[in-house]
Amino acid sequence: MRLEQFFNRRADPNRPPDPTVPFRFLLHLPNFIKLYWRLLKDKRVPLFPKALLVAAIAYALSPLDLLPDITLPFIGVIDDILLLTLAVRYFIPLCPRNVVEEHVRLIDEGK
Repeated sequence: MRLEQFFNRRADPNRPPDPTVPFRFLLHLPNFIKLYWRLLKDKRVPLFPKALLVAAIAYALSPLDLLPDITLPFIGVIDDILLLTLAVRYFIPLCPRNVVEEHVRLIDEGK
C-alpha cells in the first residue's frame, strides 16, 4: 500500500475503526520520516507547525522536564511521550494540504 492510500483510508469518516492502523503505520514509518523531513525543509510550510514539532522533539530530548523523571519516574516519561505524540499527530494537519499531497505523491513515486 502506498503512503497516499494510507492517508485516504484514514480520511474516510464513514469507515469503521481499523485495528491494523498501528501496524500499517509501522510499515510506512520510513516514508513518514521522509515526509516529516521534507515538510520541515519546505519553505511553503508555515513556521508554527515546524516550531511545534521541533520544540516537542527538543523537549523530549532535553534533560529539563516540567515533570521530573527522578521525582515521578513513570509520569515524568509520560509527559515527554504525550507531548511528542501530540506534536507528531498535529504537524501534518497544520501543514498546507497541497504541500503535503505533493510530498506524499513524490515519496510514492520514489523521488
